[in-house]
Amino acid sequence: MTRKSSTPAYCKQTRPDGQDRAFVELNGVRHYLGIFDSPESREKYHRLIGEWIAAGRELPVEPDKLTVVELAARYLRFAKRYYRQPDGERTMELYHVRKVLRLLRDNYGTTRAAVFGPRALKAIRERMIGDSLRRSTINQDVGRIKRIFKWGVAEELVPPSTLQALLAVPGLRRNRSEAREPEAVRPVPEAHVEAVRPHVSRQVWALVQLQVLTAARSGELVIMRPVDIDRSGPVWTFSPADHKTAFRGHKRTIFLGPRAQDVVRPFLEGRPPGAFLFSPAEAEEERRAALHARRKTPISCGNVPGSNRSRSPRRPPRERYDVNSYGRAIARACEVAKAPHWFPHQLRHLAATALRKQFGIDLARVILGHRSPSVTDLYAELDRSKALDVMERIG
Repeated sequence: MTRKSSTPAYCKQTRPDGQDRAFVELNGVRHYLGIFDSPESREKYHRLIGEWIAAGRELPVEPDKLTVVELAARYLRFAKRYYRQPDGERTMELYHVRKVLRLLRDNYGTTRAAVFGPRALKAIRERMIGDSLRRSTINQDVGRIKRIFKWGVAEELVPPSTLQALLAVPGLRRNRSEAREPEAVRPVPEAHVEAVRPHVSRQVWALVQLQVLTAARSGELVIMRPVDIDRSGPVWTFSPADHKTAFRGHKRTIFLGPRAQDVVRPFLEGRPPGAFLFSPAEAEEERRAALHARRKTPISCGNVPGSNRSRSPRRPPRERYDVNSYGRAIARACEVAKAPHWFPHQLRHLAATALRKQFGIDLARVILGHRSPSVTDLYAELDRSKALDVMERIG
């Protein structure tokens, strides 16, 4: 049996008249190349194999016949290979791609991709508006649809005129459509942060503290490992193995001062250099140990082998948190504490506001890892107290 990763062979078909023909089989379809061992057949073989591999080991199709659902299937195979972190784990972008592809399939699956135009794109956008999606989310998803067709043009699956027509559809403007406007992300009050402390593991609380102290993204901190931390100076530096703009070639450095070092240090002791510092598996083990220490019934009573309690959970804890599991831990803690719900990303806004207020926007931009001060403005609340003081003097 030929492996999927192998290259289909240059084969010979023996004919009674002595004119043996060359052929190659691609995806179960035989392609004849001409007279066996002729330079022309060899050239055609290498050309077909090159185009087949470049197309993701798919047979070439005529752009006028390709349907939207066929384009979606091919793009999904590409996205599964492309949207991966260095360790092979798929990124969240793949989730958004799947969501958009489902919309295309459900609404225009049998439509030829070549005739999918601005009206069809606007119809899908109206469905998003009807689903009460935020305007920013709708614009992002519409951008993903355009990107799918752009990929199709690059693969010679879609005529360029189709993409040019789709690019003419502008994004929704603020308060100029029926789309729901996104609420601005505000810094979480410190009292709400402190309320969840008794209801989270020490691993999750360490992540919370580090976000407040470093203004780092949650996705950067959950992958922290000893090998990524330079402890040679008074201020440690943490260089995440992966981060939001790594694919653009940007570097990211997170600074760990004395207080942040005190948070990290207990998790460094005895840990292999490549192991993640904050592990849900460790948190669950510590939780069970604490429950065992507090139990009052004898060991012989309760959960014994043969009982109906599952000893193997359906989804065992992973070796590290991700953005979603970290957020779920915060959400559960807010519910138990009967505190207003907040998101881990609001901790970054809290830290950004404090940095800008105390040290100015330029220093805040460096610590936050932003390329532009305008991006930092989105994270940091303006210091209104200074503005009010100035206006009291001059106004």
